[in-house]
Amino acid sequence: MTKFMRTMAAAGAMLGAVAVGSAPVMAQDTIKVGVLHSLSGTMAISETTLKDTVLMMVDDINKKGGLLGKKVEAVVVDPASNWPLFAEKARELISKEKVSVVFGCWTSVSRKSVLPVFEELNSMLFYPVQYEGEESSKNVFYTGAAPNQQAIPAVEYLMSKEGGEVKRWVLAGTDYVYPRTTNKILESFLKAKGVKQEDIMINYTPFGHSDWQTIVADIKKFGSAGKKTAVVSTINGDANVPFYKELSNAGIKASDIPVVAFSVGEEELAGIDTKDLVGHLAAWNYFQSVKNPTNDAFIKQWKTFIKNDKRVTNDPMEATYIGFKMWAQAVAQAGTTNVDAVRQAMYGQKVKAPSGFTSVMNTNHHLSKPVLIGEIRPDGQFNTVWQTKGPVKADAWSKFIPESAKLTADWTFPWVCGNCEKPKYAALVN
Repeated sequence: MTKFMRTMAAAGAMLGAVAVGSAPVMAQDTIKVGVLHSLSGTMAISETTLKDTVLMMVDDINKKGGLLGKKVEAVVVDPASNWPLFAEKARELISKEKVSVVFGCWTSVSRKSVLPVFEELNSMLFYPVQYEGEESSKNVFYTGAAPNQQAIPAVEYLMSKEGGEVKRWVLAGTDYVYPRTTNKILESFLKAKGVKQEDIMINYTPFGHSDWQTIVADIKKFGSAGKKTAVVSTINGDANVPFYKELSNAGIKASDIPVVAFSVGEEELAGIDTKDLVGHLAAWNYFQSVKNPTNDAFIKQWKTFIKNDKRVTNDPMEATYIGFKMWAQAVAQAGTTNVDAVRQAMYGQKVKAPSGFTSVMNTNHHLSKPVLIGEIRPDGQFNTVWQTKGPVKADAWSKFIPESAKLTADWTFPWVCGNCEKPKYAALVN
């Protein structure tokens, strides 16, 4: 009983601090949200659309009366695919512009760059892109896929009879933290499944890499050993355009060496001649081609806002949509934009997603989401060839990395831990 009373007293003190801290925010005429996406440089091909998605969501909420009776204002900056500049722009948004939340980043190196700023200034970032996991911050909500919601299911599918019973693996990625960590997880997973080291080829290239002739020739040679071979691609940004073009030039078809991509969606395919890429794969949590009323409304809202029927939707857009809606719901529930109050209100938030499933925010700051694998169509869309029966809860820490397998992420008050071993009494406080 004494322990219970101490806990309740601590909770009361925390809520009191939240109430005091929220006063300056409530005095503002508008609620500012930051948009931190590259509008130039190698990542603009992917990130510009996410900036537009946030603007769409701001426009939509203002048409419905705003938030807490106030107009929502988007403050857009361009970190220009420059990773140190992301941190500088994040600090500008939080300290100078006084934004209540930031939606942004694509690459993990940009997220790692801004993370210390958000933690120092106790601000909130919604990160909408698939990533390598191995992180849990109380200042970040991860609405993209963790490896167990994308990379692992994709490899399991290719291993299956339905996926072609692949035996040899090319892990090809851009040279930064997301591909390297994801491939570390996949390499461990593959070896646990009995795949030998000689049947795994790993290759990294810099951002914006354009000369793929030698690498694709090496992939073709690796795939000529008499075992079914696949490429698992964590290549990011505009380097995908010459990569897929060289696959076509080398005569590599999906029936020979299928490629499953984790960073190529409808937006990236819009800049590629896809007729020779039919049958190659992508693993996401959403495709524009999914048929359901929520997705129909999402696509219509996007095309109406952007005033261009040819513009497509994609997975990171859906993740941005989910994150924005959850944040708005949490603000309305908390009655304030105070970060500490909104954080507590985020847990358990639900959004009926365009994927056709209800996404839920868990106390590890990650979503429960479905996993979909799709084949590229001639029109640049995807046919779903496999999907989970329901949403999959994201793992912040991978069980396939020994030092991470013992870690947990749970920001439940009063026991708060993002990267430590779960105590024996955790069940009492979860």
